[in-house]
Amino acid sequence: MALANDALEYHSREPKGKIEVVPTKPVETQYDLSLAYSPGVAEPCLQIQKRPELASEYTARQNLVAVVSNGTAVLGLGNIGALAGKPVMEGKGVLFKRFAAVDVFDIEIQSEDPEEVIRVCQLLEPTFGAINLEDIAAPQCFYIEDTLKRTMGIPVFHDDQHGTAIISGAGLLNSLKLVDKKIADVRVVVNGAGASAIACAKMYISLGVDPMKILMCDTKGTLRTDREDMHEGHARFNPYKASFARETDAKTLADALIGADVFCGCSVGGVVTQSMVKQMAENPIIFALANPDPEIAYNDAMEARPDAIVCTGRSDFPNQINNVLGFPAIFRGALDCHATQINEEMKMAASRALAELAMEDVPDYVSAAYGLDYLHFGREYVIPKPMDHRVLLCVAIAVARAAGESGVARNPITDFDAYRNHLEKLLGSGRHVTRIFIDQARLNRKRIVFPEGSNPKILRAAGLVVKERIGYPMLLGDTAAIQAHAKELGINLNEMEVLDPERMSFAETEQLAGKLWDLRNRKGMTLLEARKLARNPNYLGPLLLREGRADALVAGIAQHYSDTVRPALQILPKKPGVNHVAAMYALIFKNRNLYLADVGVNVELKTSEDLAEIAILSADTVRDNFMSEPRVAMLSFSDFGNVPHSCSRKVADAVKIVRKLRPDILIDGEMQADTALDESIINTVYPFSVLRGQAANVLVFPDLNSANISYKLLVELGGATAIGPILMGMNHAVHILQPGCSVNDIFQMAAYAAVDARH
Repeated sequence: MALANDALEYHSREPKGKIEVVPTKPVETQYDLSLAYSPGVAEPCLQIQKRPELASEYTARQNLVAVVSNGTAVLGLGNIGALAGKPVMEGKGVLFKRFAAVDVFDIEIQSEDPEEVIRVCQLLEPTFGAINLEDIAAPQCFYIEDTLKRTMGIPVFHDDQHGTAIISGAGLLNSLKLVDKKIADVRVVVNGAGASAIACAKMYISLGVDPMKILMCDTKGTLRTDREDMHEGHARFNPYKASFARETDAKTLADALIGADVFCGCSVGGVVTQSMVKQMAENPIIFALANPDPEIAYNDAMEARPDAIVCTGRSDFPNQINNVLGFPAIFRGALDCHATQINEEMKMAASRALAELAMEDVPDYVSAAYGLDYLHFGREYVIPKPMDHRVLLCVAIAVARAAGESGVARNPITDFDAYRNHLEKLLGSGRHVTRIFIDQARLNRKRIVFPEGSNPKILRAAGLVVKERIGYPMLLGDTAAIQAHAKELGINLNEMEVLDPERMSFAETEQLAGKLWDLRNRKGMTLLEARKLARNPNYLGPLLLREGRADALVAGIAQHYSDTVRPALQILPKKPGVNHVAAMYALIFKNRNLYLADVGVNVELKTSEDLAEIAILSADTVRDNFMSEPRVAMLSFSDFGNVPHSCSRKVADAVKIVRKLRPDILIDGEMQADTALDESIINTVYPFSVLRGQAANVLVFPDLNSANISYKLLVELGGATAIGPILMGMNHAVHILQPGCSVNDIFQMAAYAAVDARH
């Protein structure tokens, strides 16, 4: 009862429902209005009249999907009517937007006449880039979709049919891989003969299942050729069902399951018993997809057959077959290449892409979203999880590629690296920035040393470094431990170097210890201490960089920041002319990137010269590594001298020093943070500033206190993606991780380190 009350409150709170229409262009001035409507709107209208394809350029049509339903088969509720089904259609719109940034209008049609549904959709073609048919009963849904696909020039996709088929197809491919069975040899039983069941059977055939080895059941038992309703002329003849009629002695579902390799249920809960699954073949694959109650409960199936792989439609058990893994990204790919339809090639491409994704390392944020420590490919993880952002990337790209290759893309995508970057932006600017690092790093792969080489997260990140071809990992640590963890995680060490400090030769240890002693013997270090520290990964890593055996270092996941950075500062030189190493964070917001310094090294910068040096390091880092033009604001509590004080004067003097040393850097201050970030303040109150016209993107703080506090507030309250801390001023690429950070954070920092090593 609590769930029901919560659901009603969720839908009824203001604003009512779950969706709204939001303008994407400013409508703040009279001139804005003249552009948005009359007279300016006439211009795109006239252009589209001349060239209809320009509708995708001047309107939202190419990112707009109609979710169309007549409410005849709503979820597990049945024929509840178009109006009662509207909350579901709004919900579908939410999923489109959340998982693929696709906009939706839900269209509820008050008619059970398929011809009327067809005509409504045809008349709406100028409005939409694609149509998603939803919750329409069989067999009318087959006729409606087939007719619309034949008569319309935009994609029409009945998700109830094909969504389940595509996702379960991916699960089937991976399950067969795990149980070592060939798809052409398996015998499949499908229970239910409606839209989803028939689509699943067709998908399995497309993927390689022998059609004569599929036995389908409905409420009357198996679809047999000796059944009268399987023949044309019978009052209840259904040609879609009849195509799966087989000659068989099996009359019931229980009969059909004897010796079967695969069961796919798209029917009702509780129709499969433990005794039935006990009769299935060795290592059975069970897709019990009825919602909310599966044909057989997950725990009951596993108790009866511990050797089974079980998938359900439920999120509270492993291997959820969830349509949200399919339709948002499928439509995204189809819309982006202006496909005229979603054909079999595109569906199969989506299914295979999902299957391949499940075999990749799973990001920590996905495991955390489901309250798990670690997910990896296996019997309890044969398909990706819905919260995995990579689903959009792999499926949309696969679908768009298949559309182009099969000839249904009006605007085929040719540069898939650029398309991937576009999709990354839809997921968030932070992912887009990481993709920029990856693309740069691939141009000249660097050797990246990881002093914490036996840490499982480091190993997984190193695996991504190899997979993405951004570098060659060098893992420091106990060889046996690294190999054992790698085997457990499924990490291939072939393209990685493993260096065990305790197994280094005497000569190698002496050579490195001698180098360390030369550097530190007048800082109180004895030769004996140097020999010991040369085997410490925190010291060995920087020594390898200094000796040219590695190009970049990434460390700090399981230790204090100071324990990692101190050896690097002791061993590695600063860049020529640099007096102070500093740290910067890149904060990636939806509509802007900000770069904050110094956030992690210098507690107090005593002189204007020190501040100026930090500003120059920050500007160069942003320009060289982030490929963005720096606009530097030197922050204080004062705006351009309005509060005279020694602290604000120090900041203002730093601006003068930077302008003298580096006139190529656009810098101003001292100024308050809101002045730096709100361009309207600069433009109206301080129009003399060199930053007028556009907000600053590099913020240099007067001390570590204000910088560190500000960056953490922005991350927590502003929802920024943080990249860092990025060390600046070292003559080698050394970058420190935050303790406990995710695998994706480590990989992101490795990508940045590889780019930094090029400069």
